[in-house]
Formats: sequence, C-alpha cells, structure tokens
Amino acid sequence: MERREIEIFLTLAEELHFGRTAERLLISQARVSQTIKKLERQFGAAMFDRTSRRVALTPIGAALYADVRAGHDRIERGIAAAIAAGRGIAGTLTVGLEAPAVAELAAPVFARFRQRNPGVELAFRETGFVDPLDLLRSGEVDVAVTNAPVDEPGFEEGPVVLQEPVVLAMPRGHRLAERSEVTLADLDGEAVFRAGRRAAPYRRSPEPVAATLLDLMARVAAGEGVCPLAAHAADYFARPTLAMVPFAPGSPPVRWVLCWRSGARTARVAALADATRG
Repeated sequence: MERREIEIFLTLAEELHFGRTAERLLISQARVSQTIKKLERQFGAAMFDRTSRRVALTPIGAALYADVRAGHDRIERGIAAAIAAGRGIAGTLTVGLEAPAVAELAAPVFARFRQRNPGVELAFRETGFVDPLDLLRSGEVDVAVTNAPVDEPGFEEGPVVLQEPVVLAMPRGHRLAERSEVTLADLDGEAVFRAGRRAAPYRRSPEPVAATLLDLMARVAAGEGVCPLAAHAADYFARPTLAMVPFAPGSPPVRWVLCWRSGARTARVAALADATRG
C-alpha cells in the first residue's frame, strides 16, 4: 500500500462515509471509491460493506485497520521525531511554574507541544513563591510561566499561555465576603498581600508578603489582610475559613505568559512559544 492509499483507507475506516472522507482529504469522492476498489482487488477480499444507507468495515477490513493504524502511527511519530532532531528540538525542556495549576489549566498548550515535538520531554518545576523567577535566574529551568508584565531586566516576555479573571481572597467574616463581586476601589484601606509577581493595578503599598502559599492562606484566614488571586484559586485553594469573591467584569485579568532569560530563546523554548499560538 502506498502512503496515500493508506491515508484513504484509514480515513474511510474512521468516517465510514465516502463524501466525508473525500472532504477531509481534499480529494474527489471518485478517487476514494477507486482507491478502495483497487485495494480490494489486490487483497482479494472486501474491506467494506457498502449499501445505499451505510458503509461498514468487514471483519477483514477491521483487522487490517487495527494493524495499519498502529503501524502508521509509529511511522508518523518516527518521522516527527526525526524532523525535530534535525531541527535541534530534542532533549528536555524544563518549565518553571509560578502557579502549578497552570500545568492542568493550559494542558492543551502542552499537549500540542508534545504532539509537535515528540523528541522533547517536558519537565515541570514549581518556582519560588516570593520570587517566581528564581529558578529561571539560576538556570535551573529553561523557561517560566509567570504573571505579566515581565519588566525585570535580563528577562524577555513571551506569548500568553493562559488568561484568567481575578478573585479576592478574604476571611469568611470579612465585610466584603457576602458580596457577589468586588472592585479595585474595594482594596483601598485594606492590607493587600502580594502573591508572587502580581501586577498592577492590584498592587498596593505597603504590601505584606507571605513566605509560602500555606502561610498566605493562613494569614488571610486569620484576618491579617486580603489577597487578589487568579480565579483558579477558588477551586484549588478553597477552604471553609476563606471566601473568594470575583472582581467585577472588566477588571484586568491575570495573564500567564512565557518568560526566558535574555538571549536564551532556544529552539525548544521557541517551539513552546509557537505551541501557545495554536
């Protein structure tokens, strides 16, 4: 079987419709029909039962599909790996995460990267809570996902990986806890904790800083202050002692972006940046 014949056979076996197969492969329906008839003559057996109402695989066709699909997928992976290696995109890409939940929330981005770059192993590291660029600065990770904007010298900001609205974490008995939404103006007069690299306009001065996430949650629950957090916190950090109230629609979102050291945009980093764009 030639490569195009394999593609036509596999696609028809999945679609079970000559018209949809032709549309998917951008060929004529007659070409699909002719190819299948040619293959059936070569094999001396019918691979599809065709009526005016339905198309179905015969037992021989189903067995052939299982074998050919597995082999075809191995060949495609091998070709992709060879291309990636030829481009220098092989090895390990270590990604530092300011918010570990981004590994799950941006799973389509990382899945797309893996699919396009099978020769690269993705490894995730949780960055420091107070200084989320610490591992990037020391060279322990190749790229980081952090809160935009990245304005520190020595770093370059890449594309957006994920964007989220913001919630305000506060103790259950707080004056704002029963509100359906809050605004930036509601932060006035509050002790506003900083979590990671939280960007303006959520910054307030002076800002109490917690040493760890656990410390932050405990101090907020104890009534020492409030803290704007990315919206996933409402699910990932829910506690009976805390309330998470969303900021009003139109409030600036949290933009999780790629970040790398200036001059360190390697082929693997560039490939991850490409994967964020779809």
